[in-house]
Amino acid sequence: MKQSTKALNSMGFPKDPKDTRVLVAMSGGVDSSVVAAMLCDEGYDVVGVTLQLYDHGAALAKKGACCAGIDIQDARRVAEEMGFPHYVLDYENKFKESVIDEFADAYLAGATPVPCIRCNERVKFRDLLETAKDLDADCMATGHYIQRFVQNGKAELHKAADQDRDQSYFLFSTKQKQLDYLRFPLGHLKSKKDTRELAHKYGLPVADKPDSQDICFVPNGSYAAVIEKLRPEAANPGQIINQSGEVLGEHKGIINYTVGQRRGLGIGGGDPLYVIKLDADNRQVIVGPKESLATRTILIKEINWLGEDNFLDSKERSLSVRVRSTRSPKEAIIRPISETTASVELIMAEEGIAPGQACVFYDNESTRIYGGGWITNK
Repeated sequence: MKQSTKALNSMGFPKDPKDTRVLVAMSGGVDSSVVAAMLCDEGYDVVGVTLQLYDHGAALAKKGACCAGIDIQDARRVAEEMGFPHYVLDYENKFKESVIDEFADAYLAGATPVPCIRCNERVKFRDLLETAKDLDADCMATGHYIQRFVQNGKAELHKAADQDRDQSYFLFSTKQKQLDYLRFPLGHLKSKKDTRELAHKYGLPVADKPDSQDICFVPNGSYAAVIEKLRPEAANPGQIINQSGEVLGEHKGIINYTVGQRRGLGIGGGDPLYVIKLDADNRQVIVGPKESLATRTILIKEINWLGEDNFLDSKERSLSVRVRSTRSPKEAIIRPISETTASVELIMAEEGIAPGQACVFYDNESTRIYGGGWITNK
């Protein structure tokens, strides 16, 4: 007797939504709130979880943050109005150990880190994902703007339909096993306007809430102040020199400078100079003309490869890479050195490439993301 095959629901499972438990990671913003409301409306067994990631008291009055203070309250209100359970988990210690400490140490070492990537990789998609499994959730959904497609039984990562809100740069380190479990219900939307319209449709109290800005644990965008508090030695003075080694002035800590910076150098006069390199060991800021910022070859480490084959199977790969979150992908040749390291040759030179930033791999002909790695100078 032939057995009937049940159609897959929108989360990709062959069962009714009411029998499918989805843990929704809720930051308190409009995106994740819409995801929770949408899945609840579709009849899924929704469980909302919000992570308290840093000091609750210090964050209460801060606007444009996430995962603390008023945002936790907003997530709770959405859950109450939609009628699904909501939990707040104290991940403050995990967040400090996995994200904040490395952020401070990276700046101290002369790098320009991207803590949002580490937060996704080490906190949301590792620790919280395990919590979701402990709660017997079939999958975990987030409000990220990225798409997940299944081809030949394998989950693939693709850029969001709205290129202006695409978050693929911040999610390149998502592991294949994590991707199999994750869902991104907003990735197909054409604009943020569509998201807010859904929020109004569901009557969410956060429908008009502004988007989060800056790094959540950095008040007023002052990275240097946060790092100096965590690592007082970061404010040690040093020399500003040119590429010939000539001393041009003194700085008040390399944490106040980033590669590509022009303003605020305090050396004045002559042709415009830019920060070319940060030498943390010697506490030196090296400056030079704009053309010195152009780079064609970079080294990357900690590669996360999301292709079907082994990363070392090809001596070189023709892909596009994005070396800053604000830039579009550019054609490049990736030459593997090991399973986790590679040399990247850019077809056209890019300016202001800095250690600590991500280098994300994209297919040249489609929206697919093949992972990426971290830019290093060692």
